Amino acid sequence: MLQRDYTTSQLDVLEAEAVHIMREVAAEFERPCLLFSGGKDSIVMLRIAEKAFWPAPIPFPLMHVDTGHNFAEVIEFRDRRAAELGARLVVASVQDSIDAGRVVEETGRRASRNRLQTTTLLDAIEENEYDAVFGGARRDEEKARAKERVFSFRDDFGQWDPKNQRPELWNLYNARIRKGEHIRVFPLSNWTELDIWDYIRREEIEIPSIYFAHTRKVFERDGMLLADSEFITRDDDEPLLDMTVRYRTVGDVTCTGAVQSGAATVEAIIDEIAVTRITERGATRADDRASEASMEDRKREGYF
Repeated sequence: MLQRDYTTSQLDVLEAEAVHIMREVAAEFERPCLLFSGGKDSIVMLRIAEKAFWPAPIPFPLMHVDTGHNFAEVIEFRDRRAAELGARLVVASVQDSIDAGRVVEETGRRASRNRLQTTTLLDAIEENEYDAVFGGARRDEEKARAKERVFSFRDDFGQWDPKNQRPELWNLYNARIRKGEHIRVFPLSNWTELDIWDYIRREEIEIPSIYFAHTRKVFERDGMLLADSEFITRDDDEPLLDMTVRYRTVGDVTCTGAVQSGAATVEAIIDEIAVTRITERGATRADDRASEASMEDRKREGYF
């Protein structure tokens, strides 16, 4: 007698929830878009979007808020992947915001364009009249992101008030907004970093080479390994080192740190993540170290 396996795995449940959320947004909102940076979380969201609407194309554009200070491998991957999917890629440029006088470039040893992304993001949302914006944030990344609901309301100014969120009962989401307001949507809220890597392995998803161990010129600053880049000025006491590293997150090159690692395959990365006791943001993002509430402060202003 033929035996069928009806077992539902944890990844099946998480994927089904994310598919449901994406279909709900496509049905409830007029102009959604999906933030796509070329990082692992947004890559997983793309795969889920493919599955949610297959065989039709993904019914919303992709958007990247580009600081202009990126890892070249990631930008190459971003453009190639969007082209393979036939998706419309909207690039919102921080440099354009600087040139227009909308933001002022930071100066000094720890200057970064990361915080400037907020203005560029909010301008792009208003210009394109997006009423729902998919983000790849997960609750396990950082404590401010743990406060987000799946449908996270933003007011007329794109700002977030963590004390004024709408209740979510089971999978019932409140999509009601007025003109000018929008919703940030986080289909991966309940995923962990390990879930993301397990899903990448299961689905055999291509990711940028920067995630795998490789030899790179880096230097140490404040306990973090930063890449040698034309966008960062090193001090005399910060010599370059040839080290075998990989990246757990992908962001602006000026504030994204590498970790020492020999993990050159997805399986090796999973083994590494399974035993680490440091969150990916805590290990690799200098901008999160500015203060105890730096991420929440940025999110209140309209950050991702």
